[in-house]
Amino acid sequence: MSGSEVRGICPSAFEPVRDIFAAHLDQGLEIGARFSLAIEGEIVVDLMGGWADRAATRPFAEDNLCSVFSTTKAMAALMVATLVEAGALSYDQPVADLWPEFAAAGKGAVTVGEALSHQGGLPGLVEPMAPADWFDFGLIDEKLAAASPMWAPGTASGYHPVTFGYLAGEVFRRASGRELGAALAHDIATPFGLDLWLGLPDAEHARCAEMKKPPAMPKLGPLTEARRVAFLTPWSSPGGVSLPEWRRAAIPSVTGHATAPALARMMAIFACDGVIDGRRVLSGETIREAVRPRVKGADLVLPYDLAWGAGLLRNEGLRIYGPGDETVGHSGWGGSCAFADPERRVSGAYVMNRQSAELIADARAMALIEAAYTAL
Repeated sequence: MSGSEVRGICPSAFEPVRDIFAAHLDQGLEIGARFSLAIEGEIVVDLMGGWADRAATRPFAEDNLCSVFSTTKAMAALMVATLVEAGALSYDQPVADLWPEFAAAGKGAVTVGEALSHQGGLPGLVEPMAPADWFDFGLIDEKLAAASPMWAPGTASGYHPVTFGYLAGEVFRRASGRELGAALAHDIATPFGLDLWLGLPDAEHARCAEMKKPPAMPKLGPLTEARRVAFLTPWSSPGGVSLPEWRRAAIPSVTGHATAPALARMMAIFACDGVIDGRRVLSGETIREAVRPRVKGADLVLPYDLAWGAGLLRNEGLRIYGPGDETVGHSGWGGSCAFADPERRVSGAYVMNRQSAELIADARAMALIEAAYTAL
């Protein structure tokens, strides 16, 4: 089997999507990749090709998992929404109601919704530490609880690339008594047959595609203290551990692994009024609260005007997930993304193992999504 061969499902109406996917492979823009599109929660397009390893010895296959970096945040957003649905928490309640220590340094009024929409003023940790400290969840939670916000919470968004996961994860744990990654597996991945993982067991590591890091850092615009803390300190992201340790870690902002069809079907919950496979996961009311714009405007970390829901990026103004203002999703460092369009009841995802320098607007993903919408 040739790694350059495009395989999978593609009805004739979507041939332009296959053509773009094949062109990306032919042009060397990919090592290996997969793109999936679902309508009403059913996969209608599922394309894969290229190689699962940098040495080009293993063709990219149906069972290959990709590290999806910040696309993980869509998994976290869904799991917090399930607690809202169950009445275990509210987006409008202060985080400190669940996590009293978090009230320190003027953060007592920060709501769950504000924390999940990057308004809490904690885009990174200011004090120097070892990159491996990120794998000590108790330590990071202590640091975040004690930290002073870098701007007045609730006044603007400033993307929290890593700290988001600890905020969402601790809120989830305090409200439910469970770890978010384990709950994802038990409540969503296993019942619906979705190849989604947050905290990858050793037995699954052999399925992972080898990632090739981008040649450059993302363009962030003029350096500010918030941008420096979020991305540019030696400790701004988890590191200093082996690849297996990274994969095992269940950090709900960055260490998720998935296939494209699994992400596309997961996002169908948001696209299809909370229902997947005929079973209701979320009510329409909970979805509306999860996706409504909680903050709009110039982000203090990412160089974009953004609109955030509770953990999901809204498409309005950006147009990175097709044409719809009501579409929501999330993207990961290097190119991965997952999105949900409730107006057309369409969802989709793109994963790959050659990372670009983009944080949210990867040209490969956008070209595939645009072609898919044209075919629709």
